[in-house]
Amino acid sequence: QVQLVESGGGLVQAGGSLRLSCAASGIIYSIGVMGWYRQAPGKTGELVADIDKGSNTNYANSMQGRFTISRDNAKNTVYLQMNSLKPEDTAVYYCNAGIAGNRGYNEYWGQGTQVTVSS
Repeated sequence: QVQLVESGGGLVQAGGSLRLSCAASGIIYSIGVMGWYRQAPGKTGELVADIDKGSNTNYANSMQGRFTISRDNAKNTVYLQMNSLKPEDTAVYYCNAGIAGNRGYNEYWGQGTQVTVSS
Protein backbone atom coordinates (compact mmCIF):
# COMPACT_ATOMS: atom_id res chain seq x y z
CA GLN A 1 0.00 0.00 0.00
CA VAL A 2 1.31 3.43 -0.92
CA GLN A 3 1.91 5.83 1.94
CA LEU A 4 3.20 9.36 2.32
CA VAL A 5 5.05 10.04 5.55
CA GLU A 6 5.92 13.60 6.53
CA SER A 7 8.51 14.83 8.97
CA GLY A 8 10.22 18.03 9.99
CA GLY A 9 7.47 20.11 11.55
CA GLY A 10 7.82 21.82 14.89
CA LEU A 11 7.95 25.07 16.80
CA VAL A 12 10.11 27.92 15.56
CA GLN A 13 10.40 31.63 16.25
CA ALA A 14 9.40 34.18 13.66
CA GLY A 15 12.19 34.66 11.15
CA GLY A 16 13.40 31.10 11.60
CA SER A 17 13.51 28.17 9.21
CA LEU A 18 12.18 24.65 8.98
CA ARG A 19 12.56 21.91 6.41
CA LEU A 20 9.72 19.48 5.80
CA SER A 21 10.19 16.11 4.14
CA CYS A 22 7.66 13.72 2.69
CA ALA A 23 8.64 10.24 1.58
CA ALA A 24 6.45 7.95 -0.50
CA SER A 25 6.67 4.23 0.12
CA GLY A 26 5.02 1.08 -1.19
CA ILE A 27 4.71 -0.36 -4.67
CA ILE A 28 5.36 2.71 -6.80
CA TYR A 29 5.76 2.74 -10.57
CA SER A 30 5.96 6.50 -10.99
CA ILE A 31 5.13 9.74 -9.21
CA GLY A 32 3.68 12.75 -10.96
CA VAL A 33 3.13 16.08 -9.27
CA MET A 34 4.10 16.31 -5.59
CA GLY A 35 2.98 19.20 -3.46
CA TRP A 36 2.50 20.76 -0.08
CA TYR A 37 -0.76 22.17 1.22
CA ARG A 38 -1.54 23.75 4.54
CA GLN A 39 -4.53 24.39 6.71
CA ALA A 40 -4.57 26.92 9.51
CA PRO A 41 -7.15 26.81 12.31
CA GLY A 42 -10.48 28.20 11.13
CA LYS A 43 -9.28 28.61 7.56
CA THR A 44 -9.66 26.61 4.39
CA GLY A 45 -6.75 24.64 3.06
CA GLU A 46 -4.46 26.21 0.51
CA LEU A 47 -1.73 25.18 -1.85
CA VAL A 48 1.75 26.09 -0.68
CA ALA A 49 3.76 24.79 -3.63
CA ASP A 50 3.97 21.89 -6.02
CA ILE A 51 6.59 20.36 -8.28
CA ASP A 52 6.37 18.02 -11.24
CA LYS A 53 8.64 15.18 -12.18
CA GLY A 54 10.79 17.53 -14.24
CA SER A 55 11.19 19.82 -11.19
CA ASN A 56 9.01 22.58 -12.60
CA THR A 57 7.62 24.42 -9.61
CA ASN A 58 4.56 26.43 -8.70
CA TYR A 59 4.15 28.57 -5.57
CA ALA A 60 1.37 30.41 -3.86
CA ASN A 61 2.06 34.13 -4.05
CA SER A 62 2.50 34.58 -0.32
CA MET A 63 5.16 31.87 -0.18
CA GLN A 64 7.13 32.93 -3.24
CA GLY A 65 10.68 33.84 -2.29
CA ARG A 66 10.49 32.42 1.23
CA PHE A 67 9.70 28.76 0.56
CA THR A 68 11.48 26.37 -1.78
CA ILE A 69 10.08 23.05 -2.92
CA SER A 70 12.32 20.33 -4.28
CA ARG A 71 12.22 16.61 -4.87
CA ASP A 72 14.51 13.63 -5.06
CA ASN A 73 13.00 11.22 -7.57
CA ALA A 74 15.41 8.44 -6.62
CA LYS A 75 14.15 8.62 -3.03
CA ASN A 76 10.49 9.33 -3.88
CA THR A 77 10.75 12.31 -1.56
CA VAL A 78 9.61 15.91 -1.72
CA TYR A 79 10.98 18.67 0.49
CA LEU A 80 9.81 22.10 1.55
CA GLN A 81 12.44 24.52 2.81
CA MET A 82 10.71 27.32 4.69
CA ASN A 83 12.67 30.46 5.52
CA SER A 84 11.70 33.78 7.09
CA LEU A 85 8.76 32.12 8.78
CA LYS A 86 5.92 34.29 10.03
CA PRO A 87 3.27 33.59 12.68
CA GLU A 88 0.70 33.43 9.89
CA ASP A 89 2.54 30.41 8.48
CA THR A 90 1.31 28.43 11.48
CA ALA A 91 -0.71 25.52 10.13
CA VAL A 92 -0.81 21.80 9.59
CA TYR A 93 1.17 21.06 6.44
CA TYR A 94 0.11 18.14 4.25
CA CYS A 95 2.02 16.38 1.54
CA ASN A 96 0.18 15.35 -1.61
CA ALA A 97 1.23 13.25 -4.59
CA GLY A 98 -0.18 11.59 -7.66
CA ILE A 99 1.25 8.08 -7.70
CA ALA A 100 0.98 5.18 -10.13
CA GLY A 101 1.20 1.90 -8.26
CA ASN A 102 -0.14 -1.59 -8.45
CA ARG A 103 -3.64 -0.21 -7.80
CA GLY A 104 -3.45 2.21 -10.70
CA TYR A 105 -3.04 5.98 -10.49
CA ASN A 106 -4.29 7.61 -7.30
CA GLU A 107 -3.86 10.79 -5.32
CA TYR A 108 -2.39 10.35 -1.85
CA TRP A 109 -2.13 12.54 1.23
CA GLY A 110 0.20 12.44 4.18
CA GLN A 111 -0.98 12.56 7.77
CA GLY A 112 0.05 16.18 8.23
CA THR A 113 2.78 17.81 10.27
CA GLN A 114 2.24 20.79 12.58
CA VAL A 115 4.25 23.94 12.02
CA THR A 116 3.96 26.59 14.71
CA VAL A 117 5.67 29.96 14.37
CA SER A 118 5.82 32.07 17.51
CA SER A 119 6.05 35.85 17.43
